[in-house]
Amino acid sequence: MREYSSPAVVEISDDARLTDTLYAHAAAEPKATAARKQESESQWRAISTEEMHGDVTAYAKALINAGVAHGDRVALLSRTRYEWTVIDYAIWSIGGVTVPIYETSSPEQIEWILSNSGTKAAFVENEEHAQRVESVRSNTPGLQQLWRIDEAEFAELRSSGSEISDETLEERRTAVKADDLATLIYTSGTTGRPKGCRLTHRNFLFIARGALEGPAKQVLKGHQDPSTLLFLPLAHVFARFVQVMVIEANATLGHFPSTGPELIDQFSVFKPTFLLAVPRVFEKVYTKAEQKAVSEGKGKIFSTAAETAIAYSKALDTGQVPLSLRLKHKLFSKLVYGKITSRLGGEAEYAVSGGSALGARLGHFFRGIGFTIIEGYGLTETTAPTSVNSPEFNKIGTVGRPLPGTSIRIAEDGEILLKGDHIMPGYWENEKATEEAFTKDGYYHTGDLGALDDDGFLSVTGRKKEIIVTAGGKNVAPSVLEDRIRASALVSQCMVVGDNRKFIAALVTIDPDSFEQWKQQKGKTGELAEMTADPDLNAAIQEAVDNANQAVSKAESIRKFRILPTDFSEESGEMTASLKVKRHVVNKAWSKEIEEIYNG
Repeated sequence: MREYSSPAVVEISDDARLTDTLYAHAAAEPKATAARKQESESQWRAISTEEMHGDVTAYAKALINAGVAHGDRVALLSRTRYEWTVIDYAIWSIGGVTVPIYETSSPEQIEWILSNSGTKAAFVENEEHAQRVESVRSNTPGLQQLWRIDEAEFAELRSSGSEISDETLEERRTAVKADDLATLIYTSGTTGRPKGCRLTHRNFLFIARGALEGPAKQVLKGHQDPSTLLFLPLAHVFARFVQVMVIEANATLGHFPSTGPELIDQFSVFKPTFLLAVPRVFEKVYTKAEQKAVSEGKGKIFSTAAETAIAYSKALDTGQVPLSLRLKHKLFSKLVYGKITSRLGGEAEYAVSGGSALGARLGHFFRGIGFTIIEGYGLTETTAPTSVNSPEFNKIGTVGRPLPGTSIRIAEDGEILLKGDHIMPGYWENEKATEEAFTKDGYYHTGDLGALDDDGFLSVTGRKKEIIVTAGGKNVAPSVLEDRIRASALVSQCMVVGDNRKFIAALVTIDPDSFEQWKQQKGKTGELAEMTADPDLNAAIQEAVDNANQAVSKAESIRKFRILPTDFSEESGEMTASLKVKRHVVNKAWSKEIEEIYNG
């Protein structure tokens, strides 16, 4: 057993609440910029702390007028947008509990969350969302109110609380205590029905303020006008944590509703000073840059520049960068690297990556071009991060050290156990699951496997439940192989299989954008479904597989793979809303192809 703890640097009083900083900042600096809201494709309007505070208090009064009481649950189903944050803080201002729902959720998922949480009122973004809620309303009798953000009724709601006095609102707001429930976030549900994670005001404040006094200090407070563009779903705890942290730092928050191709174009318009994202976003940035270079006949230059950036980053870890490497790096900074960082807005030096492993190669590449990606680790149950690297101490390939006030223990079986004031008090109305989630001395069972090095840096090696045991008795952590295969520009997703089989194999899906580029280079035509057996395509994927196999022993290596004709998606049920593969769904959906791998 191994353990590492970081001393606490903040203390959260019993009277602290999430709305304190927003209200205090509006009073002290009413004209300061709190947020920027997109007005058009090329314009973002600054919103002052005074205006944001006015929006929050107006909707808070409207909720009081609508009969929402302290502790009542209010659902919020919407894409990431300014109104999401306003509604969240309005709910918190009256002691309500926000119940976020992914905008891609099915009626069945919506029904479970609304009924299990006992939600009293709900906000939805548009009519299509409303129809999904209405379709299950007969099975959610507690739901009394439903408001559409994109309709006139939302503006009408804003003014409906005008008779509620400031004093009444302040009484409601200050009645909230640190250990009151702030939100119920339902887990993605890679297996079984989602469980509602009870997260308190203390949970969020402890981890956000601790991060600001620790590893996030240079990222946020090191810039005169810090800002970020939030584009991950706010229904996810990672984006929610960043929302709170940015407001606690009195920084500027922007919202964008998509992670699609148009997102990257907005970086150069918004010009964030730091970013947060899941690894897939950074993979797309790299792939786009590589594809552009190849299409312009500069593929070899880009490849050499990429290897130089990686070598430069690795040399930084040794403290000695050879002169020849410094000169090559300086040349490529002008020819290649500057163009990539400008695509990210040109102002940001740092990004925080979470959700899954970034991969050491990609981490070294971005640091080598002057854009450091800081990896962290956390779960919904831990209010997002428990450990994170920092600009000063960034050990690529790890997810950093414990945040201030948190502890990490590696159990005898390799499971990662966590402790701190950021850990949820338990699951909503599920005592059995809550009891099973904690050790007798209060550590949370993550279900993840990992290791701590001598300096306290954590490495995550896989999930306990996802460990594959081959027919020969070899234990294989699939994430090691999957992360390296996904690093290939051609690959979208990968799932390793082989439980109780003679060898390890993999299902691979192809990135559609990269596939089109690849076809042009190879002079090929046709749809992917017709080309899964194409020798050149299989040879390209074999390269990625060979690279992944270098990280494991022969017994753990992938012997065969199968290219699938379609990608995994949330719509097909094969991916969660936080972009994790649902292994049991994929295993069932592609069982025929898996059998063919082993019997063919």
